[in-house]
Amino acid sequence: MREEYDFSNAKRARDVPHLARLQEEMAGKSRITIRVDNRVLAAFKARAELTGGNYQTLMNEALSQFTQGLTLEDVVRDTIREELHAA
Repeated sequence: MREEYDFSNAKRARDVPHLARLQEEMAGKSRITIRVDNRVLAAFKARAELTGGNYQTLMNEALSQFTQGLTLEDVVRDTIREELHAA
């Protein structure tokens, strides 16, 4: 059975703060399908759970660092510098 919906009072996404923020965050990104090893995905999901973040964001950051030629050593060094500066 098909239900009818009344959209006469609907708002545009840009007029709903949460949806507007999501649209802004998604600007400049592309939706893709990718296959990754289960252990890799599990590691990113576990890290995201520990940090309270999103595993897709962590994966995007890792790929971005790779494309910039950053090594794990560079990332650790920069993180330590940031922490020392904040202290």
